[in-house]
Amino acid sequence: MNIQRFRSHMDELFGHLLKDFKEDEEYGYCNFSSGNYKKIGYTTNITPEIVLQAAEKNIDLIVTHHDAWDFVYGMKERCVQLLKEHNIAHFYIHLPLDYAEFGTCNSLLRVLGASNIIQQSRHVQGQSTIGIGEIDTPLTMDKLVEAMKNLLGEKIYFQQYNNREIKRIGMVTGAGNGTNQIREALESNCDVYITGEKSLYSIQYAKFINMNIIVGSHTFTEIFGVRSLAHKIQEKFQDIEVFQLIEEHNEVMG
Repeated sequence: MNIQRFRSHMDELFGHLLKDFKEDEEYGYCNFSSGNYKKIGYTTNITPEIVLQAAEKNIDLIVTHHDAWDFVYGMKERCVQLLKEHNIAHFYIHLPLDYAEFGTCNSLLRVLGASNIIQQSRHVQGQSTIGIGEIDTPLTMDKLVEAMKNLLGEKIYFQQYNNREIKRIGMVTGAGNGTNQIREALESNCDVYITGEKSLYSIQYAKFINMNIIVGSHTFTEIFGVRSLAHKIQEKFQDIEVFQLIEEHNEVMG
């Protein structure tokens, strides 16, 4: 698989979402690989440690959800330097992956057992609307919390403000700490709101309206969407190998 075939497949997978958002802002390519991509490594974030890990595994292309953030001063430049030094390509896809049918929100909903996706997360007036899914067999809050812990492999934050069994889940993976998103979950009759970041205001509001809330890390609530993308690439190009690049659990919930 070369860069041209890869880009063509991204066009097929994401369609209008690549037109809705600007290249080099919400998705982009950095191609330092010298030939065909035979090994792909995927993870949520690109960091210098991830590039070095990919180099050790002889990865040709790193696929991530996030590019290195400009406000993590100097890190983006260091990542580009290492990519060039080790002849590794990088592709990141942010908001288009959040809103794809197989993307971050729907992927986490599905691994939690929500086979019925009621509402697709969308981009409206600069913010993400919630995704909504219903699980086949209602769970207690305790069992859903345990399932989240096991899936993410990390400590999570949660508060139970009512005793209803959980069937309808409202969700924004990553930075879903807006009170407007929690209000949307309330208005959509969700039994719990799940996201990847919290704030003073989101916790106060969840308590005020008695909305059960579960918060994992930004990184590990979104890894399932990147994994879905990697598997779709492998389905198209069956001769490539796909590896998950491992990030540390640095975002401690509490």
